[in-house]
Amino acid sequence: MNEIILKTNKITKKYGTQAAVDSINITIKKGDIYGFIGQNGAGKTTLMRMITGLIHKTSGDIELLGGTTESELNNARTMVGSLIETPCFYGGMTARENLEVSRLVRNIAGKECIDEVLKLVGLTDLKKKKVKNFSLGMKQRLGIANALLGNPRLLILDEPINGLDPMGIIEIRELLKKVNREKDVTILISSHILGELSELATCYGIISHGKLIEEISSEKLNEKSRQYIELEIDDAPKAVTLMEEKLNITEYEVLDKNKVKIYSDLDNVGKINTLLSKNGIIVERIGLKGESLEDYFMNIVGGGENV
Repeated sequence: MNEIILKTNKITKKYGTQAAVDSINITIKKGDIYGFIGQNGAGKTTLMRMITGLIHKTSGDIELLGGTTESELNNARTMVGSLIETPCFYGGMTARENLEVSRLVRNIAGKECIDEVLKLVGLTDLKKKKVKNFSLGMKQRLGIANALLGNPRLLILDEPINGLDPMGIIEIRELLKKVNREKDVTILISSHILGELSELATCYGIISHGKLIEEISSEKLNEKSRQYIELEIDDAPKAVTLMEEKLNITEYEVLDKNKVKIYSDLDNVGKINTLLSKNGIIVERIGLKGESLEDYFMNIVGGGENV
């Protein structure tokens, strides 16, 4: 059984009578990259702030790295690295100087960890450049470097690729995969770039208006949202033989003698239709079914609202 890194039980945060987070139960196991999805204002950042101790919960319970009491939670939080909302640094200092201040404040032993994290996020060549002259993307990288100081067991990242160009997004994605795989760091991450998150997450929590709508593994989500060509014909065995021989299509499922699902060649609907028709197979229906991952998220959280 996988070790539970983070678990919440009916965690709630109210401001007056308004619940920003409403009785949420999430479970994150060791090794997970947990993608947190929801509209602006859905409660993602509020939940992250409660987990890291930046704000107090109204009710409910948090279990973090096995700790449940306030003193145990405070001790566990020393093993959590986080980047929540916009990273804040001393503008008149360099990246290295900012990390040295953070290291001392957090009582992290050894200066060598600074060089390690700067190299990981690609900020080793800045030398004397002041943070006030950094781009937004560079500040995001420095924020991630700060979160990685001290080799945390859990990394909590709120929109970490905000402000990065496409190459920077890919680099951060690969960095997080490496940290997760090689350093055994569990990750809780939110992002508005859903397609990018789908390249990274192993499981998801979908939140809307302060409530958890669904918690689902990436495998099950891919099954639910996978696109395919739906094919209704008069002779399925003959059709799949033709598609294998002439189009090299092997990713398919024969549902019965008249219906086939094709999971590859989604751009070749016309070519498939032409092949079957020319070989005497009656095509009663052919077309794309299913939805993209982004469509799934949008539909489940309510369509037109920003996620």
